[in-house]
Amino acid sequence: MFQSFEVTSTPQFGRDRVSALRASFDSLGIDAFLVPRADEFNGEYVPACSERLAWLTGFTGSAGIALILRTQAIVFVDGRYVTQLAEQVDGSVFSGGDLVNAPPHVWLAANGAKGLRLGIDPWLHAGAEVRRLERALSEIGGTLVFLPHNPLDRLWADRPAEPLGAVSIQNVAQAGVLAREKIATIAADLSKMNLAAVLIADPSSVAWTFNIRGADVPHTPHPLARAIIHADGRAEIFLDKRKTGIEPEAYLAQICTQLPPSALEEKLAAVSRDGGRVLIDPDIAAYALAEIIRKAGGEVVEGADPAKLSRAVKNDVEINGSAAAHLQDGAAMVEFLYWLSQTKPGTVSEIAAAEHLEAARARVGQSMQNPLKDISFDTISGAGEHAAIMHYRVTTETNRMIEAGELFLIDSGAQYINGTTDITRTVGIGAVSEEHRRFFTLVLKGMIGISTARFPKGTRGCDLDPLARIALWRAGADFAHGTGHGVGSYLSVHEGPQRISRLSTQELLPGMILSNEPGYYRPGSFGIRIENLIYVRGAEEIEGGDAPMLGFETLTFCPIDRSLVIPELLTHDELHWFNDYHRRTCEALMPLIHDHDVRAWLENATLPLEY
Repeated sequence: MFQSFEVTSTPQFGRDRVSALRASFDSLGIDAFLVPRADEFNGEYVPACSERLAWLTGFTGSAGIALILRTQAIVFVDGRYVTQLAEQVDGSVFSGGDLVNAPPHVWLAANGAKGLRLGIDPWLHAGAEVRRLERALSEIGGTLVFLPHNPLDRLWADRPAEPLGAVSIQNVAQAGVLAREKIATIAADLSKMNLAAVLIADPSSVAWTFNIRGADVPHTPHPLARAIIHADGRAEIFLDKRKTGIEPEAYLAQICTQLPPSALEEKLAAVSRDGGRVLIDPDIAAYALAEIIRKAGGEVVEGADPAKLSRAVKNDVEINGSAAAHLQDGAAMVEFLYWLSQTKPGTVSEIAAAEHLEAARARVGQSMQNPLKDISFDTISGAGEHAAIMHYRVTTETNRMIEAGELFLIDSGAQYINGTTDITRTVGIGAVSEEHRRFFTLVLKGMIGISTARFPKGTRGCDLDPLARIALWRAGADFAHGTGHGVGSYLSVHEGPQRISRLSTQELLPGMILSNEPGYYRPGSFGIRIENLIYVRGAEEIEGGDAPMLGFETLTFCPIDRSLVIPELLTHDELHWFNDYHRRTCEALMPLIHDHDVRAWLENATLPLEY
């Protein structure tokens, strides 16, 4: 329905494609070219026509960038994708780079040839990234060359057409606040800062601000669109009318002016003339957009996207909608886990499991009259050694059976009109080793540590991240991904600025939804992850304490595999949380499940554990 499992092996002509790109260097006046996994909107998911990195290298992960030099080709990825990179790209053509500790700008400063001319497509790199590249090149006497066209687009003969996904209205019953109120708030803030306008360059912020949703990219329901909001309250949205039917067009006409995307440059230049001060987010907006403002005589004022924090802090309607979506999703997960428990080991494949879960979500959505709109990302369905690949995506080529004695990890999510879900469960298939159970319990301790955290106002994601790792650290282990990411409201499953990670300095505010997903991965052997979604609840007084403390409320309800837990490794408080979570899970989901056998399974799966 929403996910395909085509063969995604290394492109047959990877070497030829790199050679063809290099052949264009002389005419372009460059010595190297950067190929990000990005489109001109800088989102996590990109349309098929912008999958240039995958076309060139074969790497299909959600984060990466290739540096193609005359004699080297490096694909930089983070810790989630090291194993996947090795499996997908031709090692005789590409080497791997460290996207976190030594990204391209760091690598170039240390290894780039003197006088290197680096070409980039200015529509695919944000302003902040351009500055980092310029500083790095200055250290080696190099030059950043802004190309008038992307050379890969002229090599990619069968490049897909740009998407024209239909736009829908996100009613106030789900959004909680009218679009005109959001626009007015942003305009008032612009006026206070003596700004002429703001360019909203993030499609998710456009969708949230104007209370619309779209279908241009996989799994994230925003339209690829930008907007300008003026300090006097006027708003313009740059959205192809082929995406909007009569009702969305009539709706937008009440709150803004709808213009074709081709009109953006003219309107942005117009508001910039005579020194107009325009706010843009340098971490999101393409460098080419800032150049339009400067060339028109305007002043680029860099600052955070004004919708970013507002959409991260969910209102009561959005929180309640998410809670309802998670109950529905939990019922579908229980149906799936029951089905999996009844199958014979070695008879179900990774693809079959993913397909069955998606079908369960669709079936439950139909019965509850809240249809499954899409999955929120490609399901990670990995058994045994595949579970050790943090962002493994099963294909027809890698698909394998789920066998007895191993762990099966399934990380999945759904898009419903009232909320976005993301859940991971790791399941033991038959009897598994004590080592499996030990590391599962250590991961569980970290997940409970985040779930039960209490913290003062001003606490950041980086302050809480160690709580998810301390049990693993004591065992000499760790995991190479963040503990949690922000989640949107029927928007992106990966939403900033809120995170729980070593690098997150964003203060955690009431209403923010985050994932809580520690893990452990042993390459070539097994992988474990347990994930619930949580939200930050308001500060509360603690009996006997001196100050009110914030905390987390759990949104996800679904059994955690009791057979994998070693109770003796849990503290009394951890065991209490685990049993109480299962009690609440059973109470919350039982009314949504009508099959007698599934109800019996749920009751048994949530029985309390004892020492």
